[in-house]
Amino acid sequence: MAYSKLSRDASSRKALFRDLVTDLFLYERIQTTEAKAKELRPIAEKLITLAKRGDLHARRQVAAFVRRETLGEQDAIQKLFSELATRYSERAGGYTRILKLGPRRGDAAPMVYLELVDRA
Repeated sequence: MAYSKLSRDASSRKALFRDLVTDLFLYERIQTTEAKAKELRPIAEKLITLAKRGDLHARRQVAAFVRRETLGEQDAIQKLFSELATRYSERAGGYTRILKLGPRRGDAAPMVYLELVDRA
């Protein structure tokens, strides 16, 4: 098996990743468990690569996955294509980093920050 199920069925896992990747693009840094971050990282990298392409088909592919949430005036898809795609236009990959925080109080799950590199 090439992925972790995270104790969820397929639809719940997809919804979780959609929410997490939307928050990552809006806030540029999210706190989550290490297992979720490791599964989310390739999804976020692929979406940023699509945004760098910038054509209509790429925009529709991203819009099919990323939720339509807004932060102020800007929504996640608009920010991804306008801000993040230009920020990473010269970068060949490796748009995210995982910073370990330590165990979560209560169940001792390893917590991390998943953040975009070169964030403001």
